[in-house]
Amino acid sequence: MNKRSSARLVVVLKGYPRLSETFIAQELLGLEQAGIALQLVSLRHPTDRARHAVHDEISAPVNYLPEYLHQEPGRVLRSLFKAVRLPGFVAGVRDFLNDLWHDRSRNRIRRFGQALVLAAEWPTDAHWVHAHFIHTPASVAAYAACLLGVPWSVSAHAKDIWTSPARELSRKLASARWAVTCTAVGHRYLQSLSPRPESVHLSYHGIDLDRFPALAHRASRRDGSVAEDPVVILSVGRAVGKKGYDTLLRALAELPDHLHWRFVHIGDGTERSSLQALAGELGIDSRIRWLGAIAQSDVLLNYQSSDLFVLACRVTDDGDRDGLPNVLVEAASQGLACVSTRVSAIPELFTDEENALLVETEDVDALSAALSRAVTDPDLRDRLGQAAERKVRSTLDYHDSIRQLVALFEEQWNRQA
Repeated sequence: MNKRSSARLVVVLKGYPRLSETFIAQELLGLEQAGIALQLVSLRHPTDRARHAVHDEISAPVNYLPEYLHQEPGRVLRSLFKAVRLPGFVAGVRDFLNDLWHDRSRNRIRRFGQALVLAAEWPTDAHWVHAHFIHTPASVAAYAACLLGVPWSVSAHAKDIWTSPARELSRKLASARWAVTCTAVGHRYLQSLSPRPESVHLSYHGIDLDRFPALAHRASRRDGSVAEDPVVILSVGRAVGKKGYDTLLRALAELPDHLHWRFVHIGDGTERSSLQALAGELGIDSRIRWLGAIAQSDVLLNYQSSDLFVLACRVTDDGDRDGLPNVLVEAASQGLACVSTRVSAIPELFTDEENALLVETEDVDALSAALSRAVTDPDLRDRLGQAAERKVRSTLDYHDSIRQLVALFEEQWNRQA
């Protein structure tokens, strides 16, 4: 496909590649396939040992900024000397000092230092910077855009919205040309903070349905009555507080003794060892398999071989929460019945008793009761899973979000031209 523009789009990412952010990788690939040349800029080096296949399909080069300024002092100083001559240096420093007054942290200084390097190493054929996440990456993108005198935009998701101060969100939304976010609840909140609500757009990012083809037939009729053939309950997600895995383990431990089930968890995370210890305390560790982080193709096989998907999302004390977890969308695309909580944007896709079972967050008894129903009733699982799959395949094709993004970029680029 011919490039839509000779100019390159710079995309600022918190880390790249990251196994937990396949939705971002899929979007990057979609933009390339739409004819947009990209330059990726990552604030952190990769920590995951594996990669998804989609990462290898993205051709854009990656520039890794200094993760910590003291690790590359020469690079930072050279960038500072070069940035002093940029047209927006005074304005950029003024913005930085204003933010530093409200956030007197090393992280704030690191953001501006990374922006100096980004501005100094700016590709000669680039004309726009776009940030994924409205917290740290957007700060770096906004400072760099000010230094260079170029426009910028941002994609906001979940944690970055709900753990950022409203004052800072308002400032960023005021200076960005436009913003997109992937849930209706986030869209309403950001519009309420923006001086230009019309510049904040809702765009569900969806999934690549070609990578998640419809499962022809879910053969299992397990109902938990056969010890040698237990119901397989799957969850995919990082072992972190907002995923509610401690609540889920307690709900599993409350299932009736006569039910036969096996729980499979996919994902790494800081709380994985403590969750394994909790499973031991609850006496259910022998029924659990902890697979860690695995490739997307292997995740798909687990969706297809499991009987039930569960995610017990919650809002943490610092406001962190999921938006609409992609793993729920992926599971539903395979006709897998889902049990989850009424948190954030999950009810935007799922309706209780219609295409999923939803319970209140932190309610161990309600979650256990919902799991028990789903484990013992394969007809219920079939009905919910099929309804969820129909909704995903009719409303959450990622090509739709790519078309929305391309239209937003091209509208602004045409104005510039």
